[in-house]
Amino acid sequence: MTENGADIPKPQRVSRLAELVAASVPATQPEPPSESEPETVPVASQAPEQTASDAEPADDQLAVARREFAALLGEFRRTAVLVPFDAYGSLWTADQGGVRWICAFSDEEALADFARARGEAEREWAYRTVLGARLLDVMVPMLPGPAGVALDAGSDGGMLFPPVAGIVPDAVAVDLGGTV
Repeated sequence: MTENGADIPKPQRVSRLAELVAASVPATQPEPPSESEPETVPVASQAPEQTASDAEPADDQLAVARREFAALLGEFRRTAVLVPFDAYGSLWTADQGGVRWICAFSDEEALADFARARGEAEREWAYRTVLGARLLDVMVPMLPGPAGVALDAGSDGGMLFPPVAGIVPDAVAVDLGGTV
């Protein structure tokens, strides 16, 4: 492991919400009819035809979202992230909604943004690089109660990996009756 983060690959950050919004907006807007040419389309055919790709059932959209999240989870598991330490030498965590979140950052810039937001940019922040898989599979089960990982906490591109089956080990997954 390194202490300076110089060898950490920088993950590609994409806002999944922005992609979902972009997918629902047509790329080109239809041109309004010209005032000199009246529309001659019969009323029955004015409704736009829907193809299978235009009107995806909600189940298909859910399946797509699950596949996209699975890809993000896989990327996180393979990526080395920065995990800062608190004043006691423990992993930096935050409690929210009954869940303890390990705070991890994709790069030094994201960690610096977090420090600035907390008003603690001037102090030295000790951290280690840890694979996302190690955080989820080893560190989360070591914490008391439900725990997950918050990647790039406080940023627009942040992501939560909650304590549920498929993300953390089944023994600590709250949806399977794990750690309470």
